[in-house]
Amino acid sequence: MTESMDRRAPEPRRASGRRPAPLIDLGSLVDLAQRGLARMFDAEQGQFCFTARRTASGLERQGVSLRYTLISLLGLHKLECSQSHPTTVPVKSVCGRLVENPRVLDNLGDLGLLLWLCALVTPDRLEALVENAGVDRALTRYRDARLRSTTGLAWFLTGLTYALAGRPRECHRLDALARETFRLLCRNQGPHGFFGHLAGGRSLTGLVRGRIGNFADQVYPIYALSRFGQLLTDREALDRATRCANAICRVQGSLGQWWWLYDAPSGRVVHRYPVYAVHQEGMAPMALFGVGEAIRADFTAPIYSGLEWIARNELGQDLRDGTSQVVWRDIERRKRPIKYLIELADFLRPRSSVSAGSLTINHECRPYELGWLLYAFAGWESRQ
Repeated sequence: MTESMDRRAPEPRRASGRRPAPLIDLGSLVDLAQRGLARMFDAEQGQFCFTARRTASGLERQGVSLRYTLISLLGLHKLECSQSHPTTVPVKSVCGRLVENPRVLDNLGDLGLLLWLCALVTPDRLEALVENAGVDRALTRYRDARLRSTTGLAWFLTGLTYALAGRPRECHRLDALARETFRLLCRNQGPHGFFGHLAGGRSLTGLVRGRIGNFADQVYPIYALSRFGQLLTDREALDRATRCANAICRVQGSLGQWWWLYDAPSGRVVHRYPVYAVHQEGMAPMALFGVGEAIRADFTAPIYSGLEWIARNELGQDLRDGTSQVVWRDIERRKRPIKYLIELADFLRPRSSVSAGSLTINHECRPYELGWLLYAFAGWESRQ
């Protein structure tokens, strides 16, 4: 099976009236994510696992991850708010323990996620967190901040916007920091709307990573800039978010795929696979719902097209697994001796199609994937 890489998507229409329902049952998908996350939580360590893999004996949990715990808690909190009752994971107590010890954080992005989570779940502790985590010095203290990582800056900016919205007493300090973070993030955006992975550098690595951004480098800025623009009534931020949102929609695949790598200066998709389920079911919907709300536009067509890829994809296989209570991680190229040569050739000169025979399913699921799914779709009925 082949598919076109450059299906043109129309600009989002202004929101009006009742929106069409998705073909995938979102209630069942949200329920699957909730049950899957409950299995991935390590109560003894108070964190979620790093990943869960399919084995001959069933789903096997491996490691723990602070970052994935923060994202999973964001999703579960959103679910609790939509259901008006707690989940089986003690979201508030786990969040409280993380907030008490911010010194374990070693990067700007995770600090942003913790600010975001604290502002929503334990806002009474936000002022202490800002002090104890040294938020004022974050842009110079962490390595990803000094590299001007797009995702790190976007998560930090999002965290600052939630903190600003929740703690007016901190507004003067956090407002200036948010504006500086916004300014740095803008430098990573190219003329066609796409973001590079980090600030460009003089080394070969810096030059490449400064111009090539992955899908995460697009969606997290869309969400952060939408939040910042809404909160501070900043037209430039909303325009930048909209440009990036329109850019990813214009190159969305014919089966709804959100592709993997983008060249910011040229506006090209330069690498398509893997196509990750979390992009389809969580990250793209979260970002596009966010910008759509901010500018009063309707992105539901590309959102639902991407979501339907979970069940109707290149391989014709549904990535949802009700027995394991997961959505499998991605569709990727088969691991062959010449795989990386093929990927390099595609990077230099992207092809318009790929054969299904060269692709396979990665039977792995990480908890943050289900966390973003919940953050995007918990309480989705209110969007109809």
